[in-house]
Amino acid sequence: MASWLIGVIVVAALFVIVLVALTAVRMQRRRRLRRQFGPEYDRTVDERGRRKAENELAQRAERREQVDLKPLAPEARRLYAASWEQVQARFVDAPADAVQEADVLVAKVMRDCGYPVDGFDDRSDFVSVDHPHLVEDYRAAHRTAVADTGGTVSTEDRRQAMVHFRSLFEALLDDQHDMTDRRTG
Repeated sequence: MASWLIGVIVVAALFVIVLVALTAVRMQRRRRLRRQFGPEYDRTVDERGRRKAENELAQRAERREQVDLKPLAPEARRLYAASWEQVQARFVDAPADAVQEADVLVAKVMRDCGYPVDGFDDRSDFVSVDHPHLVEDYRAAHRTAVADTGGTVSTEDRRQAMVHFRSLFEALLDDQHDMTDRRTG
């Protein structure tokens, strides 16, 4: 067999090996992102397309890795829990105000925990990394809080927003409790 033909076969074989390796790496990355982001992976892929979505989700995870969260002091957690009870109690007399206060309270907890949360998009990105099962509900609750300034939201929508905010609020405080336990244990 001619040496040039052997060279072509070797180059073709190397090309196939590289192609298989790249496909395997992409599939592994895709599985990791799906496992990490759950339903947020599918939502982002539907919205942006697979390649852009996977790059964005990987960047979110990298940004989150760079954030050093700090545990809240037990007293701060207790005060936040008491604040939540007050916000929830206000819902009966002023549901629109309570929904907006809940949105603000979640943002305050995130900020005090060390999340760099300048705007809602930043907050929802971080929530999508740490609590992917809650992020879509958080977005819906925030949309309700923003829409509520116009007074066009039903009481049931407000109630549902409070439920969503409470789920994230409790998850954030649980994270803090877990973080404190790990540092003291």
